[in-house]
Amino acid sequence: MAELESQPLSDEERAELEKLRAEKARREEQEKARREREELAALRAERAKAEEAAAKAASEPAPTAPKSQPKKAARPKPAASKPSRDEMTFAQRMVTSKEPVDEDDIPGMPPAQKLIIALALIGFIVFMGYTITGSMGLH
Repeated sequence: MAELESQPLSDEERAELEKLRAEKARREEQEKARREREELAALRAERAKAEEAAAKAASEPAPTAPKSQPKKAARPKPAASKPSRDEMTFAQRMVTSKEPVDEDDIPGMPPAQKLIIALALIGFIVFMGYTITGSMGLH
């Protein structure tokens, strides 16, 4: 067996190897083309469904049309539709500031941000105390 591996290929074997490589490459190309055709057919079907849904939504009466319209980029809500602090959930109250906007249009700091800063400051103080006492050999 080792003798076969160390001997160079004959012309017939080389030709057969090239034929097999060409056949393999041809099959791979056919498979790739088939997958691309399937993907194209799926995308066309998806687009046709979307166009059909859009046409159906356009033909429906106006009251039901907003339900089937695709979502658009988020726009800030007008100030008039903003709920009062009593109507907000806990999470909404934590991330919105109750302080008014200052003269530079910078809103006040929300409570959640204040809490995070306070915890980070406490952690820093504890770490520094541990580091200082450790360097002095007190623990």
